[in-house]
Amino acid sequence: MNKKQLERIHTGQGFIAALDQSGGSTPKALQQYGIEANRFSDDEEMFALVHEMRTRIIMSPAFDAQSIIGAILFENTMDREIDGLLTADFLWEKKGIVPFLKIDKGLAELEDGVQVLKPMPDLSGLLQRAVERNIFGTKMRSVIHEANPKGIRRVVEQQFELGKQIWSAGLVPIIEPEVDINSHDKRESERILKDEIVKQLSTLAPDMSIMLKLSIPSEDNFYSDLMEDPHVARVVALSGGYERDEANERLARNQGLIASFSRALAEGLSDQQSDEQFNEMLTRSIRSIYEASIS
Repeated sequence: MNKKQLERIHTGQGFIAALDQSGGSTPKALQQYGIEANRFSDDEEMFALVHEMRTRIIMSPAFDAQSIIGAILFENTMDREIDGLLTADFLWEKKGIVPFLKIDKGLAELEDGVQVLKPMPDLSGLLQRAVERNIFGTKMRSVIHEANPKGIRRVVEQQFELGKQIWSAGLVPIIEPEVDINSHDKRESERILKDEIVKQLSTLAPDMSIMLKLSIPSEDNFYSDLMEDPHVARVVALSGGYERDEANERLARNQGLIASFSRALAEGLSDQQSDEQFNEMLTRSIRSIYEASIS
């Protein structure tokens, strides 16, 4: 593990850009960017187009280490190059931005009010490839829909069990048990979730570092105590479906919580924009998310 990158994540000012839409979410991401399904005929063409989009974002002068401390990639993006370098190497060597990899294979069916991670039978091989490609950490997303103690415990136990495997492979795991922002008992789910996270943190080896990626809480500064745990390198927030302005406003009320936004980051960007228009829009987006993250 790169100690310099860990220090950057732990103390850096800014936010983490989530550029990790994959599989089923890629057509939606391309459509938001102004590329309709008739522009590609198969997955290969689709992923080439999404890599062009991500390359345009990453190579933009707006996308820099002054505002962005890390970026989460999809496996396909990790395996591709930008300007002759593997994407992770370009991010770190040319931009000073720490590279992460989304590793999950999607969500299982709803049970006990939650969706745990689908099985990942090839995880060991993927982690080895990530290390070889100079990835720093990983991300995996589960979703909590209801304040069901049994279900939430399953989510957190699964996330931490996999987190220990990821750490053993030489990577820092982002534990992401998202609470659905539309849940009718979101506040209660967050209370149960925090209790389960605290229990799991107590089982970690003294030298183990993790990150937490959580929905912006209903109660401001609700996760402040988790930020103080010595195992927690950083607590970041997902936008969860909020429009960017609302996500920023909610985020800004939580001291120490920084963004890890995906859809909210790319909001307003278009394939049809000139480079000048594209960079201006991305600059505004990044500036607003940065300011909410350092509040």
